[in-house]
Amino acid sequence: MARQPTSDAMARPGPPTAHDVARLAGVSQSAVSRSFTPGASVSEKTREKVLKTAKELGYRPNLIARSLITQRSNLIGVAIPHLGNPFYATLLEALSEDLAEHGYRAMLFPAPMSAFVDPLIEEMLSFRLGGLILVSSSLSSGLAEECLRIGLPVVQVNRVSSRGTVSTIVGDNRGGAAQVAEFLVAGGHERIAYMAGLEASSTNHDREEGFTECLARHGRSLSHRVVANYSAEQARDHARILLARPDRPDALFCANDHMAIAALSVARAEFGLVPGRDISIVGFDDTRLSAMPEFSLTTFRQPVIEMARDAADVLHRMISAPDAEATRTVLPGELVIRGSARLPG
Repeated sequence: MARQPTSDAMARPGPPTAHDVARLAGVSQSAVSRSFTPGASVSEKTREKVLKTAKELGYRPNLIARSLITQRSNLIGVAIPHLGNPFYATLLEALSEDLAEHGYRAMLFPAPMSAFVDPLIEEMLSFRLGGLILVSSSLSSGLAEECLRIGLPVVQVNRVSSRGTVSTIVGDNRGGAAQVAEFLVAGGHERIAYMAGLEASSTNHDREEGFTECLARHGRSLSHRVVANYSAEQARDHARILLARPDRPDALFCANDHMAIAALSVARAEFGLVPGRDISIVGFDDTRLSAMPEFSLTTFRQPVIEMARDAADVLHRMISAPDAEATRTVLPGELVIRGSARLPG
């Protein structure tokens, strides 16, 4: 038969405390704290006794109070843009799961699609956070130094930092874009256009540079270049202008799938073009929408699950070992060929 809470615990106003759990379970208060701390040293017998007693009392640990005592927080601030883009939605889902495996919880901060997000990061620093993960956004040098001074670990995902104090996790943007260029040249395309993302972002810069350098090695150059800032609406507008030209491109490489799917829809619905025959459209990321039959988008697959896992692992290592050096990781991807682009030969 389950034990009943003591009269003292029942009479005390407010929620039950760790002290109540310790007294009823017959253990120290520090044993209660260790039982709720992943990886802490406590016997399995003691942990089971504490968790059973806590359940009987309806006790939940106060993580905010604990962070004030230990000077550590299990909250990780995640700045992430534009969840309407399936790539970021998938990345956030994976990040949340991987952080949870390390005993952390993600605190979401929606970020603008811009190169620097200093005002947002200043807001993030007003919270008691254990670390920051910045997805496709950058710290200014001043804020990077401030994070370093206060010992707050920072990891950037899908964006390269020029500062050696910030760890970065990225896909192979340059190499992936070069593979796309090789594929389009092999397909015999004559007028190859590029739809850029944000001009100031390292991801766009690396993808465009990898793409144009590979074209140059084949004696080719871009026939057209437009900037759609990773926006589906801007991508549709630019696609209409490009496809209405008398010298319209016969191939279009977009810096991400979000823009490529928008361009693909315009080509089909408004110009009656058949992707893969009249025009080749290629994206970058391989989001969930890209594989759907109505899009069948040829694209370069980013290793989004691996990116999330590595970001969580690197941040955990930096939190556990504050003197750990910043790292830079480039993860390989692969070209996924579907129906939106003409096959070579």
